[in-house]
Amino acid sequence: MPEGDTVYLAAARLRTALVGKTLTRSDFRVPRYATLDLRGSRVDSVGSYGKHLFVRTERVSIHTHLKMEGTWRIYRPGQRWTKPGFTARLILATDDAEAVGFSLGLVEVLPLADEHTAVDHLGPDLLGPNWDAAEAVRRLRADSKRPIGLALLDQTVMAGVGNIFRSEICFAERVHPATPVGDVPDLPGLVDAAHRILEHAAHHPPRPAMVYGRQRQPCRRCGSMLLVRMFGPDAASATATERGIYFCPRCQPAPETPEPRAARRTGH
Repeated sequence: MPEGDTVYLAAARLRTALVGKTLTRSDFRVPRYATLDLRGSRVDSVGSYGKHLFVRTERVSIHTHLKMEGTWRIYRPGQRWTKPGFTARLILATDDAEAVGFSLGLVEVLPLADEHTAVDHLGPDLLGPNWDAAEAVRRLRADSKRPIGLALLDQTVMAGVGNIFRSEICFAERVHPATPVGDVPDLPGLVDAAHRILEHAAHHPPRPAMVYGRQRQPCRRCGSMLLVRMFGPDAASATATERGIYFCPRCQPAPETPEPRAARRTGH
């Protein structure tokens, strides 16, 4: 699934292609908006919040979410698309650019005044101008028994972390992903690491993953063989490639579990 940095960079590309320009074509290939025509509307801004992306005209906000397979591509007018046409869900065109959203998981059009309803339930945006680390820590601590590897995926805690970065964040902080939130030694430090890692991904060239996708390869720190495991209620249905958490068993030792109580003697 695309993560916060991917959506942030997609918004930047759309901003360059569309902002300040008038739409010469809009094609919503979803039933609810099949008849909506925004030709003649000027694009005033493009922004993102976590994994949500917004293209705003003077009247409405076009809200999209990439979900698992979505992507935005920018083309010159008449340029051949690099994705199958039947996967296009939204086309926004100007005189000199054509923005196409392929396989978008969500497309909706909101009045500008109602845009906030799409993100009110989310935690602080890791890549937003009003990032609030203290609020993210507070939300994490609200469920102290939850494994940190699951909590990091919860967008209502902080918005933008996906499967790749939850593995990288836990590794950076030497925390096993099954560790309960309340047992993480430095929770503010882990939140700061999340912010730092996503900021780097959004503003610098990509660097090799430390653990994600590297199962059975040596840890870049200690040389131990990296592992991938499933955690949480989705473990039975998701594949390791999709939802597995990658970690180093030496750098990130598993949390201690309580010793089982001795069986009570019954006298039989």
